[in-house]
Amino acid sequence: MLAVDLIAALPGPVLVIGPTQRIEAANSAAAALIGDALIGRHYVAVLRQPAVADAIEAALRDGTRTETRFLGRRQETDTTWSVSVQRAGPRVVVAFEDRTAAEEAGQIRRDFVANVSHELKTPLTALIGFIETLRGPARDDVAARDRFLGIMEREAQRMNRLVSDLLSLSRVETEERVRPRQDVDVTMILRGVVTLLRPLAEEKKIKLVFDPPGPATVQGDADQLRQVFSNLVENAIKYGGSRVELRLAERSQIADLRRSGVVVDVIDDGPGIDGIHVPRLTERFYRVDTHRSREVGGTGLGLAIVKHIVSRHRGRFRVASTLGEGSVFTVYLPREN
Repeated sequence: MLAVDLIAALPGPVLVIGPTQRIEAANSAAAALIGDALIGRHYVAVLRQPAVADAIEAALRDGTRTETRFLGRRQETDTTWSVSVQRAGPRVVVAFEDRTAAEEAGQIRRDFVANVSHELKTPLTALIGFIETLRGPARDDVAARDRFLGIMEREAQRMNRLVSDLLSLSRVETEERVRPRQDVDVTMILRGVVTLLRPLAEEKKIKLVFDPPGPATVQGDADQLRQVFSNLVENAIKYGGSRVELRLAERSQIADLRRSGVVVDVIDDGPGIDGIHVPRLTERFYRVDTHRSREVGGTGLGLAIVKHIVSRHRGRFRVASTLGEGSVFTVYLPREN
């Protein structure tokens, strides 16, 4: 009974298979993973995955210890389990460890590396091509040389922006668990962002509006918050319509944060974003319009950086958009209680 009680107390799924090849003990976690009424059933009928069945057979036959994988399903989601099969006297113990999160993290890393490689390969390929042309057919063509050098400069700047954003994202993720404690004035940060980006707005004939209120102080990292609002305002100018407005408001209670703070809206009257894209806007390298994003110099990392910085400040980031009407990007920054 003690062994049965110990198995029942284990958090992960565990089966005990006897010499008759039938299940003698199973805990509730195993029942949740594989199914109810396990006791007395043959392990092949229950598990139905050749790799696990072969491992159990080998353990029963000659005591071979094996590590293998089991693919399960939980709440309509596929799951991946590491399975340890080992002999314990005349019986075999089969223990499962959930590896789903680790598998997903590994896939995210692989996707990230693939995306970075692709983003760097495109401008590098262009640079190599133009260098070869300048060494060959365009060697003595002054007009072609100047044109190609201009394109090469733009591609080099694109790579530089990508590397800068990658370093910024890495730095923010490293610091995300440590909330900044310095008092910063959000009004002053927004003033600086507007001053910095007004020439870009004027160049694109976009009206940039900000009616600064009085000081609005929160605990934060001034440089990172400046990056948040620079990214949002610059995006609004590049992708918006004819007008971009910043609104800052103090709130005595911010919904779902349960504390006072500051709310900043960046509003544009541009073409808007289809609702199917909105939930994915903060994913790394996700672009609504890949061609246009690259034309205006986007790296596909700006909103991912915004999300992580706002998260570090224990705030919230929301996007609301209607096709044909424009978009509102909202940052909620709480104060310390």
